[in-house]
Amino acid sequence: MTNRSSPIQAPLFIIAGAFLAFTSSTNAETVKDQPQYGTELEGFNYTYPVKRYHFNSQQQKMQMAYIDVPASQGSTPKNRTVVLMHGKLFCADTWSDTIKTLSDNGYRVIAPDQIGFCKSTKPDGYQYSFQQLASNTHALLQSLGITRSTVIGHSMGGMLATRYALMYPDATEQLALINPLGLEDWKALGVPYAGIDRYYAEELEFTRQGLKDYQRRVHYNGEWRPEFDRWVDMQAGLFSGPGLPVIARHAALTYDMIYNEPVVYEFANLKPPTTLFIGLIDKTAISHGASAETKAKLANYTELGRAAAKRIPTSTLVEFEDLAHSPHLQAPQQFYPKLLEMLGKQ
Repeated sequence: MTNRSSPIQAPLFIIAGAFLAFTSSTNAETVKDQPQYGTELEGFNYTYPVKRYHFNSQQQKMQMAYIDVPASQGSTPKNRTVVLMHGKLFCADTWSDTIKTLSDNGYRVIAPDQIGFCKSTKPDGYQYSFQQLASNTHALLQSLGITRSTVIGHSMGGMLATRYALMYPDATEQLALINPLGLEDWKALGVPYAGIDRYYAEELEFTRQGLKDYQRRVHYNGEWRPEFDRWVDMQAGLFSGPGLPVIARHAALTYDMIYNEPVVYEFANLKPPTTLFIGLIDKTAISHGASAETKAKLANYTELGRAAAKRIPTSTLVEFEDLAHSPHLQAPQQFYPKLLEMLGKQ
């Protein structure tokens, strides 16, 4: 974790799902205590029904799992759709409270599991890029007859949501980025390339306790509540199951995508109205192999959020001084009024 107050003692590589964060702790909660799920999260039940979009990509048959929830009965329908894009350590189900909040306020909500993640296909030899994932998502929405939507992305999903808005500006009513990655270019700042083989080897050493320790520090700023255990179980069950080599390989490939495809240089090209929701205590960055001097410069989300807001032509910056990487999970009572206010501006 890149921590500005003590960068030397931080783990070498931190991102949502970073490998050293998962292996540096004693695994007090052993594999025998951990449910084991299949490579498409078989055995882990989502809060809302899961649908499947079948399509071809890169000469392979795919299925993209997704949640599609209409405006709830009793709400005043807005006749608008919100698309939610999950982060690296997250799935569509992690949005369940957000889905309920938006549905109760009259919005239709679509939350896909991206290819390579969660309940969707883990294809052999897939060339991952944010362009490809955005194209897949656009095809899903077209299949549902959705021509315009508000797009919300968290963490890695913020990078994907940005790419989607750049590729499909006319299909994007509004863009919301919740503590997105890609606000800085780690490679250009001096973080050396680790490589897919290194990522893969470290992913094989995943532990549940390491993941929980990481999320406590980075997602919730040292706080922990019982409801957070569900998201630890979700990921730990994937890595404890029989498909570990497959899961680890795709995790490594998508780390490589994140490192190599920063979106910070293209913010000026964004056309939709964009809102940045930034928890200022976030410490998320890629810093594996970097010098102490380089680490000290990374993950300053106060500066990163404000710099991004200046680059984006039509932007609003919402800061949460006491929140970390996942403000919508850590403090929904603070987050959702701001989100609904943003949606009401359209």
